[in-house]
Amino acid sequence: MLKPQSTATRELVNLDGLWNFAVDSGDVEERWKAPLANPLEIAVPASYNDLFTDSAIRDHVGWVWYQRTVRVPRGWAGERVFVRVDAATHEGKVFVNDTLVAEHVGGYTPFEADVTDLVEAGAEFWLTIAVNNELTNTTIPPGTITVTEDGRRQQKYMHDFYNYAGLARSVWLYSAPAVRVDDITVTTDVDGETGIVGYEIVTTDGSAAAEVRVRILDAAGTQVAEASGASGSVRIDDVTLWQPGAAYLYDLVVEVLSDGTVVDSYSLPIGVRTVEVRGAEFLINGIPFYFTGFGKHEDSPVRGKGHDNAYLVHDFQLMDWIGANSFRTSHYPYAEEVMEFADRHGIVVIDETAAVGLNLAMGGGIFGGIKQATFSPETMNDQTRDSHAQAIRELIARDKNHPSVVMWSIANEPSSGEPGAREYFEPLVQLTRELDPTRPVTFVNVMFANHEQDLIADLFDVMCLNRYYGWYADTGDLQSAEIHLEAELRGWEEKYGKPIIMTEYGADTMPGLHSIFDTPWTEEYQSAYLDMNHRVFDRIDAFIGEQVWNFADFQTSNGVFRVDGNKKGVFTRDRRPKAAAHKLRARWTNLEK
Repeated sequence: MLKPQSTATRELVNLDGLWNFAVDSGDVEERWKAPLANPLEIAVPASYNDLFTDSAIRDHVGWVWYQRTVRVPRGWAGERVFVRVDAATHEGKVFVNDTLVAEHVGGYTPFEADVTDLVEAGAEFWLTIAVNNELTNTTIPPGTITVTEDGRRQQKYMHDFYNYAGLARSVWLYSAPAVRVDDITVTTDVDGETGIVGYEIVTTDGSAAAEVRVRILDAAGTQVAEASGASGSVRIDDVTLWQPGAAYLYDLVVEVLSDGTVVDSYSLPIGVRTVEVRGAEFLINGIPFYFTGFGKHEDSPVRGKGHDNAYLVHDFQLMDWIGANSFRTSHYPYAEEVMEFADRHGIVVIDETAAVGLNLAMGGGIFGGIKQATFSPETMNDQTRDSHAQAIRELIARDKNHPSVVMWSIANEPSSGEPGAREYFEPLVQLTRELDPTRPVTFVNVMFANHEQDLIADLFDVMCLNRYYGWYADTGDLQSAEIHLEAELRGWEEKYGKPIIMTEYGADTMPGLHSIFDTPWTEEYQSAYLDMNHRVFDRIDAFIGEQVWNFADFQTSNGVFRVDGNKKGVFTRDRRPKAAAHKLRARWTNLEK
């Protein structure tokens, strides 16, 4: 799905700001047919949970309502008009006046509706968006809903971050011609000093009468290649490659012509680069790449998962300061603005679906609940896998053209050593490769499924491991942790011979807590814990990357082992460095890999 943009043939209106808001009480029908009664005001984009002082709103399970009036620009007469929602967590319904125009399940990917026949240029309409935060055994991510003795609905889920909900990303009104560019797929390759850009253009002209023209402009705006036709390839002489830490973007300008006149134009930033797994190496542009960075979260005070450009800029500045060259979108697709920023600044991304919590043995977090089969007709079943497949389709459709994205991660910490795991995942891996044969595919392996127990690792290109020796295992005993960590990593290396990335390793740390001993939760322990891991990483030939868990402290659900959230960040939730941040900076800015 192409992101809306303003061009010579398209216009764009941002609908962010203050909307009317109400929680659904369950006894009011058809709330979209009239102005909301006694509404609150709410900011968009933002999660709604932390904005209000009413705990009933924070803990609400079910639907909420957003509403505002929108005026269609008077110059849009004769154009197609669309409403686009960048994300509604986890289910959304869009109403224009009293008409349902769009429905979508999945909390982190966009959806839109053509509302041309329901609105009028120069006139106002009511825009109402209903958002549902419920998670079940067939959603991605999964969850369960229980009812307390006093009748309150409670959401349970198997992931260790707070289930923020609402309109956490932007809402748009945009116009486009009836005959227009509908989709673009770009692939790139390199032949010596020449870049090769393959493209496939989909237009809305079903008769194929429209002519398609493609031009490529360099960063100075000079045309360096052109072609005609809806599919093909062009060559860029003396190409400047997109490199980690040295991004270079060309503009792919696609024009649709009718009788020689341009009726639509769309410009897509592209980077020319190659990605390959060869043996135990991960190659970008034919050069071995070593990942340094983090698992992150879209999480900040008050806003929850609400996208914020100030945090976007500051977080990337902190990653640059610390020497990070990459991050994983743990554990869901991030806002498109994040991906575009990574494209422009040469940050490498492992792009992950929202398939977190496919592991009933864990019961959420680390300390398991009732042992229950993860893969069964009553738990994660064929319908769950269908939802998972749709999440993969939508992730790749949205992010396939980002040069920063070098690998797809289709799940975080599933129960990959449990019966049924292979039957569940093998079709999903095949689907991912069919949708995008140009990028490696991975999943993130949980600590309980080591190289002897895992049933699916051979299906993937890269071994991504989350390991907490010295924290959840060998707690406070870094000498034993070092022995056990190295033994397991060598086991993975010997069995599969594939590249290994540690996608999570970390220790909860209270800023300002100190000790001269190896005392968990202290800043000294976090630093010593990282040092231990790094000694082991440097001894493993197949090791190609380290991504610390986590970039910053983040909010979690209620739990006796979480004090105001997860404290494994090397930055606090408001982005102040702990001692470990300086330790990482010293390593990563001098690392020769």
